[in-house]
Amino acid sequence: MKSLSTGKIWLFATGQFGWSLLSGLISNWLVYFYQPDEASIAQGQTIFIPQGLVVLGIFTVIGGITACGRLFDAVTDPFIASLSDRCTSKKGRRIPFLKWASLPLALSTVLVFWSPVNQISRINAIFLFAMVMLYYLSITAYCTPYNALIPELGHNQQERLNISTIISFTFIAGTAVAYLAPVIWGTLIPVFGRVNAIRVTFAVMAVIAFVCMQIPVWSINEKEYVNTVPSQDSAFSSLVSTFRNKEFCKFVGSDILYWIAITMFQTGLPFFVTSLLKLPETMTTIYFVGMTALSLVFYIPINKLAPKFGKKKLILAAFVIFALAYLYTGFLGKISLISANAQGLILMVTASLPMAVFGILPQAVVADIAQSDSKRTGNNREGMFYAARTFSFKLGQSLSMLLFTAVSTIGTASGAGYRIAAFGAALFCILGGVIFLLYNEHKINQSIL
Repeated sequence: MKSLSTGKIWLFATGQFGWSLLSGLISNWLVYFYQPDEASIAQGQTIFIPQGLVVLGIFTVIGGITACGRLFDAVTDPFIASLSDRCTSKKGRRIPFLKWASLPLALSTVLVFWSPVNQISRINAIFLFAMVMLYYLSITAYCTPYNALIPELGHNQQERLNISTIISFTFIAGTAVAYLAPVIWGTLIPVFGRVNAIRVTFAVMAVIAFVCMQIPVWSINEKEYVNTVPSQDSAFSSLVSTFRNKEFCKFVGSDILYWIAITMFQTGLPFFVTSLLKLPETMTTIYFVGMTALSLVFYIPINKLAPKFGKKKLILAAFVIFALAYLYTGFLGKISLISANAQGLILMVTASLPMAVFGILPQAVVADIAQSDSKRTGNNREGMFYAARTFSFKLGQSLSMLLFTAVSTIGTASGAGYRIAAFGAALFCILGGVIFLLYNEHKINQSIL
């Protein structure tokens, strides 16, 4: 079978830019939009859904909705993966899913922020719940087959690492563009008002994302690069077989804790900036884009160092640095000797290296494990490995959203809840690193030589 040229890899990676842009809009701005802080309300943000601890007397409405969405997403992952693994389309096992999932994914992302009633209403909460479910179903239908193509298009470790590196560029670029949203909607507020300016901004971004997600569909003939026999396993039996892989379970255990931590950090970043540092919300964009640009500097070195030192050592180092960065975040605004802007810059610089490591290497680790398992069992279940990973880390994201939206209501004026969230993220990172110590990278590498 053909190997992907560098140009084809970039065309494939454009799809990652599209879905990561949409994912960034949801993960970065959903809570910020529906559970606004005092600064946002003062700037004209409308409150659309009931606030406070009203779900089971413990969690907020937005926390409950987002957690349910991620749980629904986690449950549907194995079924989408199984459908993709067993697909017999003449276009391949993965590309047809990318083609048909793009439009509902882009549309549902926009509708998530388009509440039908322009005031606090339970109708808005019900509508939001339905749109969040549609969004998560759509992103699963696109991302699970997309990720399954990584070990299939990469025919050896270096090719898989190259694909992971390039799609990490576009992933982080898409997420960075999502963080540009406040700059864009800030220019539109005089014309549309705050809420509609946000909606227009997201609608334009969704159109761009849709076009990008369609590029792999029309530029890559899957049959020319992938020669696999559709799996015959049912969704349940395939999922069970996947979790019988001990090295995969070790990786997934650490990955869950990482995603709890990073979700708390990403969701909290706008609040860390406005509530703890007392800076304008547009500074969120500056810090994240700066963090992104710095992380890109490390991409090529990481790609070169991974074969030399191994992926495990680099990931463990990233866990440690991220834990320190999150711990530092909990003290933002309290360091009187350093200006607020300088405190934000320190966080930006510190988080850039581990962001690069986690942007590249976990995908490559899963690809190695999937390839190892395929050689050992003779069963091509690449889609299920990625689905099982997302099934697990989305459970972690669900817990993270519940935790963040609950603790963020503590001492809203002082920002105490946001500090608790940052300290919690540091703890989860430490635990994730401890579990990843158990991963036997040597065993996996030996089996795929």
